[in-house]
Amino acid sequence: MKRLIVFDWGNTIMRDFPDLPGPMCEWPHVEWVPGAEEALRYLSHSYKLCIATNAGCSDTITMRKALHRIDAEDYFNWFFSSKDLNIRKPDPLFFTTIAHACGFEPSDSVMVGDSYTNDIEGASKAGFTTVLLSATDGDYPEADYLITTMHELIQLF
Repeated sequence: MKRLIVFDWGNTIMRDFPDLPGPMCEWPHVEWVPGAEEALRYLSHSYKLCIATNAGCSDTITMRKALHRIDAEDYFNWFFSSKDLNIRKPDPLFFTTIAHACGFEPSDSVMVGDSYTNDIEGASKAGFTTVLLSATDGDYPEADYLITTMHELIQLF
């Protein structure tokens, strides 16, 4: 049974505005990805939730500050950034390190993200179940599930 759900941060939980410089916690405006708050509220009752990012301008502390601005921080049990881990997605070691740090095996873990290359391919190679958030139809052989909105996670789990 899957007990850990790992989420990408930018454009999976919080909207990424690429024209804004610096860490997201310093942006004048931050917001949820549509449906993400409802999905986290629902899933947090039955699963352990983790957030993991490759964000270039943010470490774990600044990611948490940004999450706090939309009251998202409390949904997550663990927080990881590639800056602090010194491992980047899509390296499968990024995902196995996180699963083990949270006390889970990759086979008991799910990765949800919007980047097929960074979030899905590496997680799949690490043994995670994968959920790709994408509005684009295509061939995604490593994605176990394809969703077009975060709200659809409620039906999956």
